[in-house]
Amino acid sequence: MGVLPVPAEVRAILLDIEGTTTPIAFVQETLFPYIKDNVKEYLRAHWEEEECQRDVGLLRKQAQEDSSLDGAVPIPLESGSGEEELERVIQAVVDNVHWQMALDRKTTALKQLQGHMWRAAYATGHVKGEIFEDVVPAIRKWREAGMKVYIYSSGSVEAQKLLFGYSTEGDILELFDGHFDTKIGPKVESESYRRIAASIGCATNNILFLTDVPREANAAEEADTHVAVVIRPGNAGLTDDEKSYYSLISSFTELFLPSST
Repeated sequence: MGVLPVPAEVRAILLDIEGTTTPIAFVQETLFPYIKDNVKEYLRAHWEEEECQRDVGLLRKQAQEDSSLDGAVPIPLESGSGEEELERVIQAVVDNVHWQMALDRKTTALKQLQGHMWRAAYATGHVKGEIFEDVVPAIRKWREAGMKVYIYSSGSVEAQKLLFGYSTEGDILELFDGHFDTKIGPKVESESYRRIAASIGCATNNILFLTDVPREANAAEEADTHVAVVIRPGNAGLTDDEKSYYSLISSFTELFLPSST
């Protein structure tokens, strides 16, 4: 793929995580299975805590909004304090989480619970965030050149910070100037990139967005954001049209920044 010159007006690089900074396999084979395998145990252990109750409340509200969807799992309110009643409600939450994950939902309610579960897993050393080896050296060079670097992922900001704070490269949170998740808007909607630019304090064409998903790249382009599609092992294949249309890189080292003036 060679070298990709970064347009001179670019002042900030916005990074996707899954398939861009981090192998898809890590998310699919480590992070998500951890949630599925441990959600019931986590809920039982933390049920009485305020944070857990907020998470369940958000999931319950989402379940109400999803009630018309095929296979949707309602989460009942607790009507008593019996152990059997509690188990029934917890099982409903577990079933709802599994249903959302099976559909690859990106709801804030699901992401928030996942983020809190991953926090516990990272802190205890059960999980370490995997980073492609070219990522850290490249970001350090970008920052030395005066570039701002941000993350935009469908995973919650908290989950992002955990991945980079407890990574195979150590704590690398210092490399990022900010984090965005779906609270700013869906990654496949162009308005989200306008909001990010406004939040950063620049124009959309001052941003280069790196992602492995053409639909996200297209949405960013519609907002006049520069984009490049990242080709990594395990990523979904691109069509011939996508390969010919988008700027492609297989490593962050392929980005060539113009000399600072």
